[in-house]
Amino acid sequence: MPSKVPANTDPESLLAAAVAEAGSLATDHAEAARRGLAIAALLEEIRAEPDIRAAAVLYPLVAAGAITGEAVAKRYGVEMRRRVEELQRLGSFGLPDNWRSGTPLPQPQAETLRKMLLAIVADVRLVLVRLADQLDRLQRARAATPELRERIATETREIFAPLANRLGIWYFKWQMEDLAFRYLEPETYRGIADYLKQTRQDREARIEEVLRILRAELQQAGIRGEIEGRPKHIYSIWRKMQRKRVGIEQVFDISAVRVLVDTVPECYAVLGQVHSLWPYVAGEFDDYIANPKGNFYRSLHTAVLGPGREPLEVQIRTREMHEHAELGVAAHWRYKEGGRGDPAFEQKIAWLRQLLAPGEEGEADRDLLDQLRTEIFEDRVYAFTPAGDVVDMPAGATPLDFAYQVHTNVGHHCRGVRVNGRMVPLTHSLKNGDKVEILTAKNAHPSRDWLLPQAGYLASPRSRSKVRAWFRQQDQDQNRRSGRQTLEKELGRLGLNVSLDAVAARFGLQGQEQLWLAIGAGDLTLPAVIAACEREAPAPEPSVTEEVQVKARRPAYTEAAVSISGVGDLMTNFARCCRPLPPEPIAGYITQGRGVSIHRATCKNLLRLQAEHPERLMSVDWGQREHASYPVEIEVLAWDRTGLIRDVSALLADEKIDINAMTTRTDRSSHQATIDITAGIDSLEHLSRLLHRVGRLPNVISVRRKA
Repeated sequence: MPSKVPANTDPESLLAAAVAEAGSLATDHAEAARRGLAIAALLEEIRAEPDIRAAAVLYPLVAAGAITGEAVAKRYGVEMRRRVEELQRLGSFGLPDNWRSGTPLPQPQAETLRKMLLAIVADVRLVLVRLADQLDRLQRARAATPELRERIATETREIFAPLANRLGIWYFKWQMEDLAFRYLEPETYRGIADYLKQTRQDREARIEEVLRILRAELQQAGIRGEIEGRPKHIYSIWRKMQRKRVGIEQVFDISAVRVLVDTVPECYAVLGQVHSLWPYVAGEFDDYIANPKGNFYRSLHTAVLGPGREPLEVQIRTREMHEHAELGVAAHWRYKEGGRGDPAFEQKIAWLRQLLAPGEEGEADRDLLDQLRTEIFEDRVYAFTPAGDVVDMPAGATPLDFAYQVHTNVGHHCRGVRVNGRMVPLTHSLKNGDKVEILTAKNAHPSRDWLLPQAGYLASPRSRSKVRAWFRQQDQDQNRRSGRQTLEKELGRLGLNVSLDAVAARFGLQGQEQLWLAIGAGDLTLPAVIAACEREAPAPEPSVTEEVQVKARRPAYTEAAVSISGVGDLMTNFARCCRPLPPEPIAGYITQGRGVSIHRATCKNLLRLQAEHPERLMSVDWGQREHASYPVEIEVLAWDRTGLIRDVSALLADEKIDINAMTTRTDRSSHQATIDITAGIDSLEHLSRLLHRVGRLPNVISVRRKA
């Protein structure tokens, strides 16, 4: 047994004693010792203090029963025992095994998450240990079962990587994101990795030429700087591809360099040198020095056409900015007693206190995870009240978010808004520096449309929670009627026909009455219910002979417009009678001479064909879809007016939707126009958003998807 360590021993000695403790354990506790030492090693990479690394070594040992809490207190002091106990509580947090993305976090997990975040307010260093622990779990998940590996990757992506991002710890963030992406999207990950491997030699040669040119320019200008190539992480490449809807060849910062200098003026001087050497790419310059990110990241980002007119990203920052970018709050420890306070860190603490504050209208803890993901994953936007007060909101925030951030009642009674002196819609996206004036009225009240994500009224989960709370206070009968009308309207638009009792059971509700009430009260979002309806839609039982049975396979990463798994090289076409859209359940029918016809699983024609020729039915599924679109027939009924067709066409163009066909019929007696559109749609979510936008056009009576 290791010798007793005095409680007042310095941190380095405590760390040495803890490491010796781990090394002395029997083989049956070897895994706990390995885990503690691995976590401590990760913390050393971000320069964590020795006493915190000692706690990281000890807490897996206590959790495994290798040593007791009493022994920790006796050998390392009472304070070390307290840290170990806190780490044990933090270490027990994770997502439930049956959790699905988009669903609320159950009460026990929400409460544990809240406590974990509260630990940041008390001592951020303990949360850094939990982050390091999660990264170690993720690194070791490669050897775990697929189910366990997926669960660890999911909770890392949903909670811990965003938290590392918000705390500015890039060293942890990029490793978590890349590993989680590799486990959850292996084929997509492999496709991007293979592309990078194929182009590596050319990219390295271009980077070397850029480094040579920049070093010569900086030396001539008398600027002392460090220049290095910067690796681009696979997950960040994929996110940019998704955000900009481009292929990997159009991502500008696969090749990148970073320049470190001493002062801010030198940053801008280097920027001028870069732009004088190579033409810059319009729209690809970001000044995060003048406008820091929400995690206080500061740097200059620009994209240029470098040697050979190949795209190149250049990051320019001071050495201090670089240290903060890599280590985040780990570079600015906040001591309980004495020491110099860090303003940026104090702002983080204030932000966390605001995030963790109970909702004014009884906000449910089950909203916490959704709020956490939105609030800490994205950048921030800062707008001003007419009095000049700054309001901090998530990126993409609307004037309604601004109103609810000012005060709950201001949001409830909002009837209009001026931004920079100009009237704008409530769905307007605010930008940094906007001056916002909220117009209120006593008889104004929230609309249930505000709760629809696709409608674009609210970007903040905290704002949506306040709207839900308002509706919960309203008459339940009204909520039930409203929820029924909303759901039936959307099901009619999308052409879905399912058992609502079965859908209600998926949410733990008793029958369709409770389902309508939950929708009307805002407890369930319409997209979540529609997704459950899609899963509940009955699929026909295939009866497949050996002659037509085809082995299903997952398609490889591809740029093809669409890929249907399960049909091999057979020709496929989408049935005109039902026009299926992902992720609707589908089935295939083997035709005579036209390959496999793909129908919605609930299509009446398919069910008739199944009864007549069950041997021709085969099981198919949606494969991986890269930038794919599918023809959907939409019917718009409106009061006829000048400019109606123009407005509908402009909206479709704004949504970047291809119009395959459009016909218009006008009834002169009723002055009603019917517009039939065949448009390229990529998903049901995309269709729902489009139907809502078209429905808000002037004079539009109804808009629906044709069966």
